[in-house]
Amino acid sequence: MSKQQFKKQKLHKTNSEVRFPEVRLVGIGEPIIMSSFEASKLAQSEGKDLILISETQNPPIVRIEEYSKFLYEIEKANKEKKKNSSKSQIKEIQLSPDIADNDLNTKARKGKEFLEDGDKIKVVLQLKGRQKQAPERGEITMLKFAAMLEDNGLAESMPKLEGGRWFMMMKPRK
Repeated sequence: MSKQQFKKQKLHKTNSEVRFPEVRLVGIGEPIIMSSFEASKLAQSEGKDLILISETQNPPIVRIEEYSKFLYEIEKANKEKKKNSSKSQIKEIQLSPDIADNDLNTKARKGKEFLEDGDKIKVVLQLKGRQKQAPERGEITMLKFAAMLEDNGLAESMPKLEGGRWFMMMKPRK
């Protein structure tokens, strides 16, 4: 479908496409029940469009307004909904069992930033080679990291060992 065909395609029935014995006209104070022919005449006299809002109601609901303005209002409301809905992302922080305290503090600082922004944190600790013989060292590192972030976040799940990796999820405090 080309752009011109897409633009011509209407989302709502308007003017002469609205054909019902009775319609409920809204948007002009109290809702008024009248025939669709009368409502169409009223819209033409005002130089506006008769727009079908809801066909499923009994009687169907219509509104008198400029169609382009009506579409603009709907688009504006949809953008506002998108803007207000917060999407929390999952950020990943990788650790190792032999991490130095300074490096762990740096990772914790970055984790605090993520939690303050409202994001969740997935903490991953990869065990390599001989580190797999003492997996408890990895768990201790994970718990130490969680303790550093306890003011800003909560551990959704305690550290779990899957294969050669420790996993832990943290969410921001409210």
